[in-house]
Amino acid sequence: MGLSILNIHFLKLRDAMLFMAKLYFLGGENVNRRDAREVNEAAFADACTEPSILVFPWARPSFDTRYQRRRTVTNYFRSLGAATVEFCDYLETQEEIRDKIARSNVIYLTGGQVTTLVTRFKTTGVDSLLRDYSGVIVGRSAGALVLGKLCFVRNRYSGAVRVVFGLGLVDFSVKVHYDSSKDKWLKELSKTEKIYALPQRSALVYDRGAISFLGDVVLFEKGEKKPQK
Repeated sequence: MGLSILNIHFLKLRDAMLFMAKLYFLGGENVNRRDAREVNEAAFADACTEPSILVFPWARPSFDTRYQRRRTVTNYFRSLGAATVEFCDYLETQEEIRDKIARSNVIYLTGGQVTTLVTRFKTTGVDSLLRDYSGVIVGRSAGALVLGKLCFVRNRYSGAVRVVFGLGLVDFSVKVHYDSSKDKWLKELSKTEKIYALPQRSALVYDRGAISFLGDVVLFEKGEKKPQK
């Protein structure tokens, strides 16, 4: 029997997953309230004492370059010990992006629209650059979703679920902003896929095959809900 397109897609990524950054999948955060401070502190400390942070605000259709928004993020990350906080804009060349990545210890992917973020990463070749990165990558909300195998995007009005290929840096998928009202459809999806559900302010940490958790995380697998410790 021939391999499905899905299996072929991820078999190609199998070897790449052996050598990669340490990944933090953050279920969500209100940056103004700094309510996932402990997760970010842990990620930054894993990188080095005074890390250089590179932020990809690519998950929104238009780039908000307003001083106040970037200042909020910069001040927050500097308060956690970051030496520098730099932003990567979508219209920069791949060489410019590559140089910024090389100078960073932590790459931070913000929230927004999953399809927008995935498309921009693949169009610019940043997906390949992330696979070669040896620092720490933090994905928040949509930024966390795209790091995984599949992104399950649910329409808030119709309830229909659309599947989007993620970057495939790991062989599982995540659900962000999780609460128990989503259990029914997550159980159904998990009959064929392993899905870690991450509430706001909780995180899954992936370090070359080893998985740990910060806060409450739930695994949906084989149609069952399994709280993780």
